[in-house]
Amino acid sequence: MERAALVFLGALALLATGCFGSWRLPPTPLAAGFNPVEVLDPLGEAQGQQTWAMRDLFALAERVRTEKKPAVLPPKRNILVLSGGGSYGAFSAGVLVGWSHAGTRPEFDVVTGISTGALLAPLAFLGPDYDCEIENLYTTLRTQDIFRLKKTVRSIFSEGLADSSPLAKKIAELTTPTLMRDVAAEHAKGRRLYVGTTELESRRAVVWDMGEIASRGTPDDVELFRKILLASASIPGVFPPTSIRVTIDGKPYTERHVDGGVTQALFFRPPFLKPEDQSDAQRASLYGSDLYIIVAGKLFADASPMTPRVFNITAGSVSTLIYAQTRGDLMKLYTGAILTGMNYKLAAIHADFPTVASAYEFEPKEMTKLFREGYRQATAADPWRNTPPGIEKSEGPFLRVGPTLTRFDLNKPCPPAPLSRFREMMNRFNGNAGV
Repeated sequence: MERAALVFLGALALLATGCFGSWRLPPTPLAAGFNPVEVLDPLGEAQGQQTWAMRDLFALAERVRTEKKPAVLPPKRNILVLSGGGSYGAFSAGVLVGWSHAGTRPEFDVVTGISTGALLAPLAFLGPDYDCEIENLYTTLRTQDIFRLKKTVRSIFSEGLADSSPLAKKIAELTTPTLMRDVAAEHAKGRRLYVGTTELESRRAVVWDMGEIASRGTPDDVELFRKILLASASIPGVFPPTSIRVTIDGKPYTERHVDGGVTQALFFRPPFLKPEDQSDAQRASLYGSDLYIIVAGKLFADASPMTPRVFNITAGSVSTLIYAQTRGDLMKLYTGAILTGMNYKLAAIHADFPTVASAYEFEPKEMTKLFREGYRQATAADPWRNTPPGIEKSEGPFLRVGPTLTRFDLNKPCPPAPLSRFREMMNRFNGNAGV
């Protein structure tokens, strides 16, 4: 099934289970009453150790980066990539504000945003002067400030199950004449702000140069700026698509755009270069530049009890798919960083931090907790990881060869089974039983 269809089904399930409490059934407890992430097949892991490891690839990649270092370093650039994540965007907001207070937040040459990251992107682009707006936006929002669910059967046959006019109003309040002028002024300096949407009929990602749009200074372009932000955060099937007027070979057409997260969880765009500098290899080089990525969420979905209901199973499966898509996009960014020599810097919600089950619930108390966690991470001694997903402990994947499993401690580096048993299984796998 296509990703867009899965996103719709998952969003439908999340709304159904999250907004109509009477639809819920008691969940099936986690297997044996403990976290299934702690379960492992020792023999399967023994076999897995015979294949290539992500750690080896990481070491090789870092060696490649070092070998590509030029004799003369180019000008250093700073690129910020903001992911989607609904109410989890409060974490990204906290990182930005905490980063400012730590005194280490740079001026970004490029900012890109998807979905909730698109709403944050203009404020992040304009720097710490807009931190108050960031904090207020992500610690006071309520669900009714984002959408109103249509509670009629007819809504199933409409373009969206919810009315997104509250979000459109919030975006209009956010994009003041002052903000538009500030974005245009920074664009004139060569800095760039990009937002991603998905065009429905072509089913492709579209990247919008928001600074160029803001620089036109006409009422129509203020409306376009706002529509792009709304479209980027419009969950397909839940929010109606946003209509955007375009001209093709001089003829007017209307496109319909939805959440940029349907086609990409996050994206990279290079810094702007003047035409006369584009052929200059040193100025065009990104070696030594910093690629900062803030994920509005965790890198891996939390384990959760299964509710025996088709909507809930669909929602859980789609959520897992979106997490996997995000990890894939993060790996692509890491590959790009290696090839260009950029420094890969990633921040995400820590695996052990408790979060609400649905990113579509906007509750100030919970969002404030996420904001404070982002702030805490940003002001820590070392807030950024330089590894892509899949490198650190307990990030898998875990190999199984059968149903005989054991529990292990995520924090212990030693084998999960007693060493003698582990060696016995290793020998059996290698055909050396009895040695």
